[in-house]
Amino acid sequence: MFKKLQSHPFPVEAFFNKSVVVTCAVEKSMLEKLIPAPLQLDTFQNHWGFVAMALVETKHLRPKGFPAFLGNDFTLIGYRIFVRYTNKKGKNLRGLFILKSETDKRKMEFLGNIFTNYKYETIYIQNTTRQNSILFQSKLGGFKIQYHEEDASNIVLPSNSPFADWKEARRFAGPLPFTFSVDDVNREVIIVEGKRSFWEPKPIKIQDFSSEYINQLTKNQFQLASGFIVKDIPYEWKAGKIEAY
Repeated sequence: MFKKLQSHPFPVEAFFNKSVVVTCAVEKSMLEKLIPAPLQLDTFQNHWGFVAMALVETKHLRPKGFPAFLGNDFTLIGYRIFVRYTNKKGKNLRGLFILKSETDKRKMEFLGNIFTNYKYETIYIQNTTRQNSILFQSKLGGFKIQYHEEDASNIVLPSNSPFADWKEARRFAGPLPFTFSVDDVNREVIIVEGKRSFWEPKPIKIQDFSSEYINQLTKNQFQLASGFIVKDIPYEWKAGKIEAY
């Protein structure tokens, strides 16, 4: 019964104060082994796969239809791989496979692990702002993100990015329309669709980035590919759909 609850059984809505996504490029062979069947790695130039760290400041997170004052405010961290899945109707869906999640509130860890299979843990997250430089870091989470917001026309891609320009990079900025979980015991895929009315990621200049988890995952063989931010976005996740495979 508990396993069934982890299928994201009801729609959820929230307001994103900000969503920061740092995407790292990894040779596809390293990521393919991390993805369960029937998902497939979403690649670039048939060489690169991508793992991203997303930091989202959410406001009024709650079941859809509940009044906003009953919602909760959380900071969420998500590690995800960009993937594809062909559903029963033969439609090729682009989306994200969640590796693990972190949050600054135990309530979110508790509820998140009841209603999803996103593997939430609670950590302390420090946030410091100096002029236009924003720093998020966590000793327990083992990460540091420092970025600068400025005119997008003045920002260049990270020096080792595989992308030629920001237009290419946006394809792997997230969030994508779908999030996937896999129950390999019952051979089921859980598909959660996200909805938003407006989404225009803006490039950020990444001044410093480190992640012990991504280092461990890729054996420190990743290249910083891009950084994006969006702000002030109403967001909704539909109830999960389950497909056998």
